[in-house]
Amino acid sequence: MAEKKHSRRDFIIKNATGGIGALLAPTLLAAGGASAAPAIAETLSSKPAILGGSPAWSESRWPKWPRWVPETDEPKVLDVLRSGVWSRAGVVTEFEKEWAGAIGTKRCLAVVNGTNALVVALSQMGVGAGDEVLVPPYTFISTVTAVLSNNAVPVFVDIDPATYQMDPAKIEAKITPRTKVILPVHIMGLPVDMKRINAIAKKHKLLVLEDACQAHFAEIDGKRVGSFGDAGCFSFQNSKNLPIGEGGAIVSNNDQLIDKCFSYTNLGNPYGTAIGSVGTGSFMQGTKLRFSEYQAAVGLAMLKRLDQETTIRNENAAYLSQLLKDIPGLVPQKTYPDATRSAFHLYAMRYNADAFRGLKRDDFLKSLRAEGVPCSSGYTRLNVQPFLAQTFGTQTYRKIYSKKELDIATYNKNNHCPENDKLCSEAVWFTQNMLLAERSDMEFIAAAIKKTYNNADQLKASLK
Repeated sequence: MAEKKHSRRDFIIKNATGGIGALLAPTLLAAGGASAAPAIAETLSSKPAILGGSPAWSESRWPKWPRWVPETDEPKVLDVLRSGVWSRAGVVTEFEKEWAGAIGTKRCLAVVNGTNALVVALSQMGVGAGDEVLVPPYTFISTVTAVLSNNAVPVFVDIDPATYQMDPAKIEAKITPRTKVILPVHIMGLPVDMKRINAIAKKHKLLVLEDACQAHFAEIDGKRVGSFGDAGCFSFQNSKNLPIGEGGAIVSNNDQLIDKCFSYTNLGNPYGTAIGSVGTGSFMQGTKLRFSEYQAAVGLAMLKRLDQETTIRNENAAYLSQLLKDIPGLVPQKTYPDATRSAFHLYAMRYNADAFRGLKRDDFLKSLRAEGVPCSSGYTRLNVQPFLAQTFGTQTYRKIYSKKELDIATYNKNNHCPENDKLCSEAVWFTQNMLLAERSDMEFIAAAIKKTYNNADQLKASLK
């Protein structure tokens, strides 16, 4: 039996093609994963799946998302459904207390989604007509539409090319007398450089709102993001690391701010420190964005697994980065030195087509998908999308701002973000559920990429 095992190891090392084979084989053996290595070697030696070869993996084998465990997740949800108390009540309050405690803030307010969490937080931080809010260009559209929903103007601060986050070194050049809030985004779930941003905000007497919608349980020096600014916002949309279908939350240590947000989302009715005359009705203009009891019940079920799942994502992301480091042309997103934990809502990297002998990014993605590895190109250039010009052309904006201020050509020139432009042409994304697979499954991602690299010339010729 020992001789058979020895022969298998020789087979692995002998047949694993190229640099990644040399990396994978000893790693597999050390981890006790030798059973996967023959499949890795076979994958590396076969022709690309998109050209008729065998796929490295099956897309159906990646963990499904969201996860639902009936025996542990359903009792509280069923209790809520059977109670007939479905509007906001005690279960929502329970979820808010649990989420505030998990993030490390004094208060939490749950709302219908992350987009409206941002809208509400900005409005109650005093952002309105004539104000400017500093935002990054590499983010989901909601970061910017939340600013526009408050009749303010988003001012784009270009990214740090290594981390994809708002670059603190570029912030002060964008500050004007109209600047009210800095809105950094912990994009992909990797922490922003909050220490530098908070220092800049303090210097210029600005407020900070963290968009942590993708960053559940990410940490800086052991402290969770969302707790560094004047307030933080989270999303619980179906793809998020804590999925509820739809949902969002505002967290803060500022009682007055959260009370105002509560009143605003509850039709302007008095609450907490935001008290008007009892019985006289709403004391402020508001809207209705209340969270439901069954949403909160789902959130409480998902929260039980979030910490463990976050650990798994970090471990698998680190392993995948180790496997990819010797493949030319791939540079994973980096974290700042004080980031002690990431959420990895997405695993992102840059793709250099020249290193793959001119194989276009779109064809690289097609090859990986054919190998059973889901992937995408990520965000397009947010700061030049048509919705900005459309908003500037509305009657509301024309009444607030001058024609010069709303000139979209000048706006685009002033908000040009060259580092973001480059990233949008190079990025490759993997979704967070893939990082919940087995450690050995990361090897199949690496093998699919290496096979694409080895056959780049053939792919380039065939996929014209």
